[in-house]
Amino acid sequence: MPAAQTDRVETAARGLPALVVGEALVDIIAGPHGPRRSHPGGSPANVALGLGRLGHPVRLATRLGDDTHGLHVRKHLEDDGVELSPGSVVAASTSTATAVLDTAGAANYTFDITWALSSAVEKALLDGPPAHVHTGSIATALSPGADHVLSTLHALRSSATISYDPNLRPALLRSPEQERERVEQLVALSDVVKASEEDLAWLHPGENPDTTAARWARNGPALVVLTRGAGGAQAWWRHGHQDVAPVPVQVVDTVGAGDAFMAGLVSQLLHAGLLGGGPGVEAARAALRAATETDRLPSVLDEALARAALTASLTCAREGADPPAAAELV
Repeated sequence: MPAAQTDRVETAARGLPALVVGEALVDIIAGPHGPRRSHPGGSPANVALGLGRLGHPVRLATRLGDDTHGLHVRKHLEDDGVELSPGSVVAASTSTATAVLDTAGAANYTFDITWALSSAVEKALLDGPPAHVHTGSIATALSPGADHVLSTLHALRSSATISYDPNLRPALLRSPEQERERVEQLVALSDVVKASEEDLAWLHPGENPDTTAARWARNGPALVVLTRGAGGAQAWWRHGHQDVAPVPVQVVDTVGAGDAFMAGLVSQLLHAGLLGGGPGVEAARAALRAATETDRLPSVLDEALARAALTASLTCAREGADPPAAAELV
């Protein structure tokens, strides 16, 4: 067994959880026809849920209110094995995101959200190395919590691999020019980045998203994945790029599809020993780098990207952010 894979197996044996840092909220889904419906959501929380359903021990550092919405989200997460970091529940209301669906099932969002980390959560974040760290979306953009997330990633990078999904929400953001510096910092800290065409088109108007993805892959991450909705995805790395075929599906809605893709990708890379934490972190990071030092991605990365696409497609086939369990991917 390769050294990195051995280290990953030993990490798993120690039971280190993956750590996800970011918002958990309630998605309120509206129209274009029919009643409003509520589902637990939040991009990082959806990734944590996806990892839990795929069999990984996972901890979520977040902010949830002690209200009815918060209780609903907590049960939803805990039922699938997601552990909340101490201090994640506060005496406040739970944030909401209202998703208005168009006739194709695509969502446009408006938000009622507060993002901050309690002192207890901040302390718990540095309490032992995780198996891997994932973050993104509102958690990495909205103050004051975004500053704490960035400092946490700096602190944890020596003990765990990192993945990042910008999942930009323009309604909550400043101008693209003002947001770019923070996004670029997060990209540079990460080993794996996933972004949508819409993310990159907003962040760099007038620039082909392919150009941005290729530049990111040269400036930090070993792997950058650009998702294209029904067009599938494209993987970029320092020495090349390749297409990721979409999996045909009857779309109910696209809520949580990108998060499911991220969970499927991280899951498979963890299984392959290409992400990891603790004593094996540098071996895992080196193995991921070695896998992308060719013109064509090796089969282990092809398999991870195909698994991610399948995970996303199954999520699109049902309502809300409802990622599949491992048994559904067989």
